[in-house]
Amino acid sequence: VQLQASGGGLVQAGGSLRLSCAASGRTFSGYVVGWFRQTPGKEREFVAGIKWNSRNTYYADSVKGRFTISRVSAENTVHLQMNSLRPEDTAVYHCAASRTIIQSSIEVPSAYNYWGQGTLVTVSS
Repeated sequence: VQLQASGGGLVQAGGSLRLSCAASGRTFSGYVVGWFRQTPGKEREFVAGIKWNSRNTYYADSVKGRFTISRVSAENTVHLQMNSLRPEDTAVYHCAASRTIIQSSIEVPSAYNYWGQGTLVTVSS
């Protein structure tokens, strides 16, 4: 499966952005799709994840209550709605997918088989 991430940009603190991760080549059915972010010199950090079939969602503590992950079956796309953005949310955001991931590894980047290119989110203060 090939992943295409989009939706990044420049926004002021307190603003919102919606990221999208579209799949091509096959559907997301049976996959876990996750969003991760990375800043220079730091490890890739889990942001949110969703099990496509059950729609169960998972969030990093730092984004709970501000970010919402969802999926649109007809579009074969996972969205990450980001509200109340903060300067510390500035990063390159990547989406990833796996059919074989176990729940305890949803937050682990190495557990994902497929990665999209990153999309840059910049939050100004």
